[in-house]
Amino acid sequence: MSPETSPPALGPAPTRRSGRRPGATPDSLGESGRLTPAVTGFAVAAAVGGFLFGFDTAVINGAVTAIEGNLGLDAVGLGVVVAVTLLGAALGALGAGWIADRIGRPRTMLAAGIVFFIAAIGCGMAHGVFDLAAWRLVTGVAVGFATVLGPLYISEIAPAHARGRLASMQQMAIVLGIFVALLSDSGIALALGGADAELFLGLPAWRWMFIAGVIPALIYLVLALVVPESPRYLVARGRVEAARRVLIRLQRVDPAEARILTDRIEDTLQHKESGRFRDLLDRRRGLLPVVWVGIGVAALQALVGIDVIFYYSTSLWESVGFEESAAFGLSVLSSFINVAATVVAIVLIDRVGRRALLLTGSVGMFFSLVVVSIGFSTARMVDGSPQLDGAWGPITLVGANLFVVAFAVSWGPVVWVLLGEMFPNRIRGVALSVCASANWFAGVALNFSFPSLRDISLPGSYALYAVMAALSFLLVFFCVRETNGRSLEEMHAGGGGREGEEAGR
Repeated sequence: MSPETSPPALGPAPTRRSGRRPGATPDSLGESGRLTPAVTGFAVAAAVGGFLFGFDTAVINGAVTAIEGNLGLDAVGLGVVVAVTLLGAALGALGAGWIADRIGRPRTMLAAGIVFFIAAIGCGMAHGVFDLAAWRLVTGVAVGFATVLGPLYISEIAPAHARGRLASMQQMAIVLGIFVALLSDSGIALALGGADAELFLGLPAWRWMFIAGVIPALIYLVLALVVPESPRYLVARGRVEAARRVLIRLQRVDPAEARILTDRIEDTLQHKESGRFRDLLDRRRGLLPVVWVGIGVAALQALVGIDVIFYYSTSLWESVGFEESAAFGLSVLSSFINVAATVVAIVLIDRVGRRALLLTGSVGMFFSLVVVSIGFSTARMVDGSPQLDGAWGPITLVGANLFVVAFAVSWGPVVWVLLGEMFPNRIRGVALSVCASANWFAGVALNFSFPSLRDISLPGSYALYAVMAALSFLLVFFCVRETNGRSLEEMHAGGGGREGEEAGR
């Protein structure tokens, strides 16, 4: 949190500091907050932004072929239309933490919901590549806000022992948004005979695929009006009594424990200035080690190529010989598998820890991507398009879905949980913004490059993503330390890796 939002009225730092060990349990920290229906409900409300994130980024999947034909896009133009959303998300994410530290979490959610609503209509009414790209850019700004706000808010209202499960709701909401977007696209195309079919008011079906986003945007707007402010934000603003009331209401702690918890938050907020980009800087390394680790984890989550499955899968399966209806069905299947695997991740994340899931997922992604790369390398060209013959069609399809499973039980949800936990209170908002922005800039590079890489070498593109999966394993193994079960007040700005917290001091 920034010093501007931490007035001097906070008073002297408390004296309850104790030598807390990294493996301490919530009970040993005196943090007996409960996982109550109120905490769960408001975590779900915050995660609706993740639903919009998934819906508004994936909805273009079903419209890709229609947009290419109607707007006369080549590979570069298509890459721009898809990737510009991610560029907007990078910009939105970069500023979301700073804004949320100044006007509060719910108000920033409200602003994002308004942008989601307006942009959905704008995309649906666009009549040229430039205005469509502009509205997709605006959509991306709201997506970037949702990327930061969900894990930030959930991590700040959740008790430590349940934070992984609750923060995973953000990813569950994202994959549900992707699933609903693809299901909606498929249903509209199936009912109307194709993405170019007209529905009513003279608009083709693909336009209504975009406009459908106003419904979840309205829901998010309403929820943003009822969620309470984060206790940690309230303490940073000097509203300590209000923070205690929120803790008592949400976690059902007694007043004495609420006082202990707010004292701890004050302790971590007062000793150093925070909340600005310069607080992330390190003289020797440019940025604090923990921030570099966060950037690397966030970027690799995108660079392993998951967006290719969810943004281009319909046109991809069509390009290797599947009919349009079958291609839509395969995209929906992949998305459903994504949802089911995310449920598994939510069950496991607080039991086996963050590192174990990430490492296992990296191994699974690597081998499944190798299978997909080999499968596409066997395709033969028919009328200028690749065609998978014999067993390689289903093998490649299975490999692609195994990749989805490996990602969904690990790097999908765990990265956002980890990023919401690994930074100390004083820099959490701005550091999470930087890392989320890095994720989106990596997504821009991926989505902009894939249409051209696909034309050059489809198997080569998947081989490149396999290399990124291997790098993800190495980064986690050497640089990521476990955050499971640790209170947010235990996190320090030192080294993010196993070398310990002192490395960055």
